[in-house]
Amino acid sequence: MLTPEALRAHLVGARLAGTVATPREESLRSYRLFAARDPRVLLGLDPEGAWSQRDLIELMADRCGIPADFRRTSGQDVIDPERTRAALDAFAECLAEAARRRAPVLLGTGHPHRLLGFYAALADALSSAGCEVLTPAQGRCVDITTRFGLRTYNLDYVRGVALVRGSDAERPGCEPGAHTHSPLPVRTVLAAAAEAGGPLPELVIGDHGWVCGAGQLGFEAIGPADTDDPALFVGEAEGSVSVVVPLDDGVRSDYYLPLTRYVLNRACLSQ
Repeated sequence: MLTPEALRAHLVGARLAGTVATPREESLRSYRLFAARDPRVLLGLDPEGAWSQRDLIELMADRCGIPADFRRTSGQDVIDPERTRAALDAFAECLAEAARRRAPVLLGTGHPHRLLGFYAALADALSSAGCEVLTPAQGRCVDITTRFGLRTYNLDYVRGVALVRGSDAERPGCEPGAHTHSPLPVRTVLAAAAEAGGPLPELVIGDHGWVCGAGQLGFEAIGPADTDDPALFVGEAEGSVSVVVPLDDGVRSDYYLPLTRYVLNRACLSQ
């Protein structure tokens, strides 16, 4: 079993926490865009409060441990590994509660290149515990606005985890899928589940638009987020998102495997 001390060492050594690769400039840009209500960084969230850039820096300092110095405008951002560990413990509690209830769950990612394995292991464990892992709207088309214009993607599932692929993808059911922050995929999936008469998920696990989009619609949602993703932390502060784990979401995919083992052990779901 991965101890809290070993987890901390791994978080810092893999740069999942501690000094991370996310530039301070990128985080500050996201905070400015969020304050201006730019949908590219709202990720499907409709904030209740009027969040200024200063408010967001203070929030992210509290939730992630980034430097609270407003004059710091360059360099690498910092995530406090103790905050990451505490959030992973809360994340594990949500998994354990879902398993106790044998609740239907939905898992989805906009970072399949990095996080698919993490979510797939959670899907396997929850399924073994008696939870139904939902897969509605497979093959459904979703039109998403990107920096290259409007693009059509297809919803797919890999090992129980939802993702989107370009419409010209030739190998459905195979990795890795497309990168997106859009909330449209989760909205499409939830609408399809409702149209089919359910079941609807009692817990949504994912990142970016999967978490914010589901949380905004009133579903319990949990997942990881980087320092340049303020929407999830605002959602957590306002109560529409249950748990956000601060970590770098762009490191090598195998670096997330110890986190999988840690949360499954904490949730008593290890196989």
